[in-house]
Amino acid sequence: MSTPFPFTAVVGQDDLRLALLLNAVSPAVGGVLVRGEKGTAKSTAVRALSALLPAVPVVAGCRFSCDPGAPDPACPDGPHEDGGPGAHRPARMVELPVGASEDRLVGALDIERALAEGVKAFEPGLLADAHRGILYVDEVNLLHDHLVDLLLDAAAMGASYVEREGVSVRHAARFLLVGTMNPEEGELRPQLLDRFGLTVEVAASREPDQRVEVVRRRLAYDDGPDAFAARWADEERAVRQRVVAARELLPSVRLGDGALRQIAATCAAFEVDGMRADIVMARTATALAAWAGRTGVLAEDVRQAALLALPHRRRRNPFDAPGLDEDRLDETLEEFGGSEDDDPDPDPGPGGPDGGGGQPPAEGPQDGGGSAARPEAGDDGEPQTSGAGERTPARASEPFRTKVLSVPGVGEGAAGRRSRARTEHGRTTGARRPRGALTKLHLAATVQAAAPHQRARGRAGRGLVVRRDDLRQAVREGREGNLVLFVVDASGSMAARQRMGAVKGAVLSLLLDAYQRRDKVGLVTFRGTAADVALPPTSSVDAAAVRLESLPTGGRTPLAAGLLKAHEVLRVERLRDPARRALVVVVTDGRATGGPEPVALAGRAARLFAAGDVASVVVDCESGPVRLGLAGRLAGELGGTAVTLEELRADSIAALVKDVQGRAA
Repeated sequence: MSTPFPFTAVVGQDDLRLALLLNAVSPAVGGVLVRGEKGTAKSTAVRALSALLPAVPVVAGCRFSCDPGAPDPACPDGPHEDGGPGAHRPARMVELPVGASEDRLVGALDIERALAEGVKAFEPGLLADAHRGILYVDEVNLLHDHLVDLLLDAAAMGASYVEREGVSVRHAARFLLVGTMNPEEGELRPQLLDRFGLTVEVAASREPDQRVEVVRRRLAYDDGPDAFAARWADEERAVRQRVVAARELLPSVRLGDGALRQIAATCAAFEVDGMRADIVMARTATALAAWAGRTGVLAEDVRQAALLALPHRRRRNPFDAPGLDEDRLDETLEEFGGSEDDDPDPDPGPGGPDGGGGQPPAEGPQDGGGSAARPEAGDDGEPQTSGAGERTPARASEPFRTKVLSVPGVGEGAAGRRSRARTEHGRTTGARRPRGALTKLHLAATVQAAAPHQRARGRAGRGLVVRRDDLRQAVREGREGNLVLFVVDASGSMAARQRMGAVKGAVLSLLLDAYQRRDKVGLVTFRGTAADVALPPTSSVDAAAVRLESLPTGGRTPLAAGLLKAHEVLRVERLRDPARRALVVVVTDGRATGGPEPVALAGRAARLFAAGDVASVVVDCESGPVRLGLAGRLAGELGGTAVTLEELRADSIAALVKDVQGRAA
């Protein structure tokens, strides 16, 4: 095994190191979610933590790492004798790959042997391997939702349950859960964010001296990992001893009523849903006191606990940026701070760089400004400008719940909530012979396949004999996530009549829908003389919302350029992810005025989508007493459907009437 980079040699990232160490002191804190840009030592720090954890006593030969002093009575490898022979092994750090299957995570029951041989065989998964150690999930936001649910349920209950066709296995699964993610690749759902105890935002330092030190240490480690680790051995030993001492002190730490009032008032002030935040803050503040070598919780512990436990819980909708107003936090702590419950041991414990609590500088998405350009006539003759001289971008109107837009047919893409697909989870629609290991048994089909052979097998009338050739895999149908590619008309005809606010509100509503249905999204805009890919296909719906908010408008309507650009984006994306089907949403009034023969060229570009069997919807933005019906004509050439802004609303009377008429036809 290669020598890990020393934990104490990580430069900066005080909050990250502190959050990891607090979970090492008190696993009840509930794990850490590390959010940040790539190349910020997220994975390095997590892998280095395992070397600081004390060795684990285990029952000899137990695949589930039972403690010989208190073995699990329900252990599948048990029963174990209390106080029986044991051994010590280093604490494990188990990595969960993004592409892992459910069986790899929770373990697998061998259904074939159970039915054909009557043997109850269980192969442990990663949850069993991680028991009493660290379970590390890199890019946790890219993990399938049902795997995240299983993972967090096991972390909350301290046990894993596997049930298949009436056969069940339960084993202990208590581990320190650490997830890392790059928000540019998409966010976790709020209810999943809430299940992580602490969160830390990390960013690369902008200080040249600190960046130099990062490079210097990394090069030294690459030249000789063992020699580099030896230089940091004393610091590593000191932190390891401090973790052990804090664990021993933890049961003696007193959390007084004054600190509890501050915790409750802080969670209420930031309007955090539920009670999990209060509990996590209490456990974190207690662990902070133990880490500092104190037996009493101080206001500074409550403050630091809030900075670690609340930022990811205060989001009111998916597009809110995580974070905490520290001035408001200080005001709340001061208002509810009491002297009647002062800490009996106010002396701070041993300090050090790991106890630092500074927040890394908050950084929001950055958009480059356009260059100045001469005014260009819009579709309605009104001069429009682009770049630095253009009008202030229109603000999006209030988002609303949209009607469901889906891709026809049955796909096999990534799990989601939009279009029909063959998936591992969902309702059973049929059966087939297994391709590889059997995972979901179709019992009725298996019995039906075995029944005609019972007389030849010599067991007619004396029970059913099932052989491997009789086994049938259940075919299930669920929902998949799609690539929703928005093609947005930002020309003068859209902006001149003050419709861009409504258009942005509609697209924002569709983005919210895409977030809830676990889609990838992309954004193509067209105006003036060309089309641009404002956002390549990504899982970060937040990024699409930011780009939409600052969308510039004005100029002519190069509809054909927008469609051709979208077609090229789909071609490239199909090479990258061929299983994910696309839904193209064109938001326009249907006018085409840019370039030579704009109408004919737009028609030819639209027919490329129809020829490629790409599902499409045109959101008709035309308004006014006289309507030309151009968007409807475009939808016909695309081979898709057209809806007005009003019909896009799920609760719209017009949409309801149209749906009823469609069913009647």
